[in-house]
Amino acid sequence: MTDTTGAGSAAGQASGRVPAAGQPEGVRNVVLVGHSGSGKTTLVEALLGYTGTIQRPGRIEEGSTASDFDEVEIRQQRSVNLTVEPMTVGKVTVNLLDTPGYADFIGDLRAGLRAADSALFVVSATDGVDGVTRMLWDECAAVAMPRAVVITKIDHQRADFAAALDACRAAFGDAVAPLYLPVPGPSGSGVSGLIGLLSQNFYDYSSGSRVAASPSESDASRMAELRGELIEGIITESEDETLMDRYLSGEDIDPGILIEDLEKAVARGSFYPVLAIASPAGIGMAELIEVMTEAFPSPLEHPLPPVATPEGKPVSGLSCDPGGPLLAEVVKTTSDPYVGRISLVRVFSGTLRPDATVHVSGHGRVVRGHPDHDNDERIGALTSPLGKQQRPLASCAAGNICAVAKLSTAETGDTLSDKERPLLMEPWTMPEPLLPVAIVAKSKADEDKLSAALSRLVAEDPTMRLEMNAETRQLVLWCMGEAHADVLLDRLTSRYGVSVNTVDLRVPLRETISASARGLGRNVKQTGGHGEYGICQIEVEPLPEASGFEFVDKIVGGVVPRQFIPSVEKGVRAQLEQGVLAGYPMTGVRVTLFDGKAHSVDSSDMAFQKAGRAALKDAAEKAVPMLLEPVDEVSILVPDDYVGAVMSDLSGRRGRVLGTEPVGIGRTLIRAEVPELEIIRYSIDLRSVSHGTGSFTRGYLRHEPLPNHLAAKVAADSRPD
Repeated sequence: MTDTTGAGSAAGQASGRVPAAGQPEGVRNVVLVGHSGSGKTTLVEALLGYTGTIQRPGRIEEGSTASDFDEVEIRQQRSVNLTVEPMTVGKVTVNLLDTPGYADFIGDLRAGLRAADSALFVVSATDGVDGVTRMLWDECAAVAMPRAVVITKIDHQRADFAAALDACRAAFGDAVAPLYLPVPGPSGSGVSGLIGLLSQNFYDYSSGSRVAASPSESDASRMAELRGELIEGIITESEDETLMDRYLSGEDIDPGILIEDLEKAVARGSFYPVLAIASPAGIGMAELIEVMTEAFPSPLEHPLPPVATPEGKPVSGLSCDPGGPLLAEVVKTTSDPYVGRISLVRVFSGTLRPDATVHVSGHGRVVRGHPDHDNDERIGALTSPLGKQQRPLASCAAGNICAVAKLSTAETGDTLSDKERPLLMEPWTMPEPLLPVAIVAKSKADEDKLSAALSRLVAEDPTMRLEMNAETRQLVLWCMGEAHADVLLDRLTSRYGVSVNTVDLRVPLRETISASARGLGRNVKQTGGHGEYGICQIEVEPLPEASGFEFVDKIVGGVVPRQFIPSVEKGVRAQLEQGVLAGYPMTGVRVTLFDGKAHSVDSSDMAFQKAGRAALKDAAEKAVPMLLEPVDEVSILVPDDYVGAVMSDLSGRRGRVLGTEPVGIGRTLIRAEVPELEIIRYSIDLRSVSHGTGSFTRGYLRHEPLPNHLAAKVAADSRPD
């Protein structure tokens, strides 16, 4: 990185050219991170156009961008998928990983973080930094991922570069410093160029091309303070401990030394340069490409994730070596109506080749509907993706990213390795989907296709979870939010031809009794032929823990023959499953059979089953039946600014706050008990209350009595019209 020559030579590459495989040192995997609307996709288009990778940049409004080619993305005009757009800059291949900015699609964003070696945080000069972007910065910090910040839309009429820079420093810390300073146009609006704070050159873009010149006196005085802060920041991160003393003594430090130290600090993730971009005018493209190619680390400098055998034994000694053992990971799975399943794969070690047989390992995601699996598969065609295009590749070496066609069993998150030496990479952290959506097929034809379509969705998207609730007998999609649910339902229809309806989610309530009572079950039918005869008397009483079921036999004298006592219990259990109040299973009941009558001819197993059912209904209705609701233990993590609002919201949901504790700097963990009925849509509501910065986990705790006024409403709603 020179801060003087730029990357103008990057322009003019042949349109659609496939980047050369090369060696790992010639690859840069850069993930673009930022909130929705910050300009990530527009920036990718501008970079692809600037380097000649595409003939002209597409527009989101026209649905013509290389990144957002999915039908859903075109309709909604926002990214919902992780996409990879490779471009060639001299001898360097830069894989741009464009990620969704909406919180519902954080799974694709984390997949992008896994596949990348550095992150480019995109911040709009009109909007600043939101809470979600701050959280993602913290995630990158936790794994020491190298980062840079690019402030977009600096030519917008509402742009405020200084305010955006202040917001970045407030959110990301003191190690954030600008490399360039935008210069307003002649009339004070727009941007005419950039001043390099290290070189002190003015790069004038007003003529349509990048021309180096000297800054004006007013601009020179404006940049002095920022230049001093930048130099001090670089020197602070320098490995040369004498540099700070020399600088403070007044020595003019050679810019070449500063640039070398800057590149080292950026590559190891301890210093974060800020750049400025005006995409339509091409302002800042050369400067950004310079940072990506010369300061961002190659895959050789980024440590591999932990690796083990499928049995769990740690494996060491692997590196980003094209000649080493194969180690690759499926970071994204999609389905193409013509090609079939396409797997986006990051190769960490070895070289992936077409027609090779590899081992596919997937472990640790059983609760998400992904059983552990180990099997061998043959690699299909390798391609380099660019939007809808899939350009053939002869091989994909360590450090690079490619697409693999028709891996029939490999799912997102699976590890690919040599079949003679199976390996398993530690999975990246995925958020728990917490918005339940109950669905039913619209027709018998849709029902026949639904299972296969859902299994494909599960294989593609590790942030969704499929559940067939045993208690409510509902098919439930657990999603990240409403936007995520809309995309999944849209894909079921548009991609797989399956139409479904959403229905109200049934919370698994239960019934119990609060007093003891006796009941009579009389099933006597004599109609001339073979009749039915079964009479039993039972007593019901609540169990101490309001859970479980006990059946006690106190028959004496054979008034109910031995062979029919199990029949009574079977009938009682059947009625327990159906409940007596609102159709929910009954629990926490002890049933004692103490009397009855039988007939030598007409008594039968079925006759006493019916009598047992009738006896339980009779007794339970006298024993003050009541409804129980499930209560979850909820842990909510929010910035300190939103603790009061969250706790107030919890009290309105009949929640009981158990306590709070600080987590890190500026965040608080709130622990509470909240009824499930009150948190069906909490993933949406918490996002609103905390401005997108809150997260929570939940787990079943127990069932407890539903308040009378709510129980009465549930009972009324359950009665037939």
